[in-house]
Amino acid sequence: MTSGCPLPTEPSGTIQLGHGGGGRLCRQLLETLILPILGTPAGGAQDAALLPAQAGPLAFTTDSYVVRPLEFPGGDIGSLAVYGTVNDLAMVGAQPLALSLGLILEEGLPLATLERVLRSVRAAAERCGVAVVTGDTKVVERGKADGMFLNTAGIGRLAHNLAIGPAAIRPGDALLVSGDLGRHGVAILAARHELGFSSPLPSDLAPLHEDVQALLAAGLDLHGLRDLTRGGLAAALDELAAAAGLDMLVLEEAVPVAAAVRGACDLLGLEPLAMANEGRFLVTLPDSQAEAALALLRRLQPTAKRIGQVEGPGRGQVRLENALGVRRRLDPGRGEQLPRIC
Repeated sequence: MTSGCPLPTEPSGTIQLGHGGGGRLCRQLLETLILPILGTPAGGAQDAALLPAQAGPLAFTTDSYVVRPLEFPGGDIGSLAVYGTVNDLAMVGAQPLALSLGLILEEGLPLATLERVLRSVRAAAERCGVAVVTGDTKVVERGKADGMFLNTAGIGRLAHNLAIGPAAIRPGDALLVSGDLGRHGVAILAARHELGFSSPLPSDLAPLHEDVQALLAAGLDLHGLRDLTRGGLAAALDELAAAAGLDMLVLEEAVPVAAAVRGACDLLGLEPLAMANEGRFLVTLPDSQAEAALALLRRLQPTAKRIGQVEGPGRGQVRLENALGVRRRLDPGRGEQLPRIC
């Protein structure tokens, strides 16, 4: 009679707990799926990556991704993780250099789904000109991770001397958005099929570093940048106004929102200005440079618009003015309209 712990079963087209155990199955997953798709970093697959020295300051960010469903119109959790991390670097004007990728996989996840996500990570990284240089894989029990969670960190290089941030925002600055708003939140909601709701629009998921680099290359004096992710435009403006100690005015009619997004929000009682985006950002810069900035942004996204301006010192509040000239405070809300959207 023998005793002891049972050996992990052989792969059957899904993730097994043994894939996270550090043994043969773990090595097999790494060597037959992950590294062949993402590539082996220079210096070999190690727990820490060696990066070449860089002149000038660096930017560093980290984020985690728990979107449900894993795949949605316009993207998936893999491209979302790469672009989301690159976009966080872009919001301080940094050019991305390297990424890390942590995989938290749920027992029972189809290996085919993992393969599609990894290929999406590779394609997104190649589009951004950035490498995934290190990573980690863990496996949790069935029912503990909605299939897959991802964690990333990103390093970027700053090649400008601007102090981009709330402290640089000035009264009279123009407020611009890089395109129409709310597509990502509506795309995720439609993909869940929980409300019998559908939408023709894909997510706006896209990298933003090239847009920002174009603005910097034109010599524009960027005061504030903010990607409009969870909480959308409403949350971003609320955070910037409070941090800068300046009131802001937004013209409701000027905010670009696709008809399908507005219709979905009207149907479900949601605020389009608080819907999530994954390929749009807010720009704050001197009024005299607004038209030049818009011309550049519209080459990439024709729906870019000027939506308002920064007013004088106040209580750090944002007001929305309708077509009749009536103003009300733009409420960022007290929680997420939709959970698990990024």
